Amino acid sequence: MDKKMKSLQLRHVDAGSCNACEQELTALLGKDYDVSRYGIEFVASPRHADALIVTGSVSDTMKPALVRVFEAVSTPKGLIVIGDCALGCGVDRRAYASHGGVQHVVQPDLSVAGCPPTPQEIVKRLQEYMDKHTTV
Repeated sequence: MDKKMKSLQLRHVDAGSCNACEQELTALLGKDYDVSRYGIEFVASPRHADALIVTGSVSDTMKPALVRVFEAVSTPKGLIVIGDCALGCGVDRRAYASHGGVQHVVQPDLSVAGCPPTPQEIVKRLQEYMDKHTTV
């Protein structure tokens, strides 16, 4: 019987960002947002992750690493894209060393727009992701 996800283990990859989105992700771990109370945790290894969370437009040097890390995530796996740069609509979308949005490398399951998106919006969208996906 399928059940709603009770926890979400995330592995973060910065594919080439300005670090504004990372600051918002870091805020999620503090006492104001404390995402662990919702069952959301950040893990050190992609093998322990349910989903990859990616920030920044994909630079030439990060493209192979992003693909390797995504392939290392256990199945079923998800891809969550945070911020306008990762969506391909940020200020560096046409930079010579950029592939643009993550969708040009791997297809995302969830996108959170904003420059940067607020921690509240990120939490809301992660909870929606958990509600939508099931575990065995």
